[in-house]
Amino acid sequence: MISIFRRLLLAGLVSSLVLFTSCNSGQSSNEVATIIGAGSSFVNPIMTRWIADFQQTNQNVHINYQSVGSGAGIEQLKKGLVDFGATDASLSDEKLKDMPPLIQLPESAGPVCITYNLPSLKDPLKLSGPTLAGIYLGTIKKWNDAAIAKDNAGVKLPGTSILVAHRSEGSGTSNLFTSYLDAVSPEWHSKVGKGMAVNWPTGFGGKGSEGVTGVVKQSEGGIGYVELTYASQNGLPVAQIRNKAGNWIAPSAESTSAAIAAFSKELAQDVRTLIVDPPATAADAYPISGLTFLLIPKEPKDRAKAQALQKFVQYITTSGQETATSLHYAKLPPELQQLDQQLLAQVTVPNQ
Repeated sequence: MISIFRRLLLAGLVSSLVLFTSCNSGQSSNEVATIIGAGSSFVNPIMTRWIADFQQTNQNVHINYQSVGSGAGIEQLKKGLVDFGATDASLSDEKLKDMPPLIQLPESAGPVCITYNLPSLKDPLKLSGPTLAGIYLGTIKKWNDAAIAKDNAGVKLPGTSILVAHRSEGSGTSNLFTSYLDAVSPEWHSKVGKGMAVNWPTGFGGKGSEGVTGVVKQSEGGIGYVELTYASQNGLPVAQIRNKAGNWIAPSAESTSAAIAAFSKELAQDVRTLIVDPPATAADAYPISGLTFLLIPKEPKDRAKAQALQKFVQYITTSGQETATSLHYAKLPPELQQLDQQLLAQVTVPNQ
């Protein structure tokens, strides 16, 4: 009996020592970490899903993501107001100089689709790059314009006036869209250019992808650029865009994956490479595709938050990718997933 008691006492002392060590060496199982992120509205649909799925099995982690646009997310991260940012426009080396030390890693990819409101049009709308640029330059004002009619041979087009919708704030989605127009239209290149914020020649601004979708949905004759989930959830059609191979391609996870594959060598050298307007060899690639990036501080000050954020990012860049295609995002190829793990390892988790 004494021998059994001694063994129980010893086991209790060992358990107490393990518990004491655990509580004083890192995040305990009951410790709650609240993480705040902000940025891209393009990625918001899949980010919302990732957060919900992750928190089901990590109930001590609370994640709040604010869909405020890439530009606002970058500024909030710069000021230390959030724990991570998300942007569709990666930061150049020059811009990184103004930020706290951080890593940027690709976490999703998707098509920037052209959505429109033409109830009388039963056939899918087709738009070449120069025609799309003409619409956003304001030189093509009616839906039955000769340029649009040429792209849609044999289709009866309405004479409705075109109402252009664009983002009203600094936006990574705008950066992707204007980078495409800049590549396919010399006139756009000389008059407007590319960037997160440009001087739009025409149209009405909407805040976030949600705002642009709202403008199009409420306006017959409207046209806008958003992530594909916004169009599908609002019952809006999307246009087929002609790629360099001369094929009319609908936006999808598969056609985005083809765009990523077309730039595999360039992405291996610099993951920030734009994947818009792929070469003619990419016959099935959608020409207005882009990667979205997470911006994560390299030297976070809060241990619990740092550990929770690492675990969350590990999830979305591995098993979370399986969810991406259900919301029209492209699954990152294995090479980019592997690169993400290498980049994530650069985050230094502070000691207790």
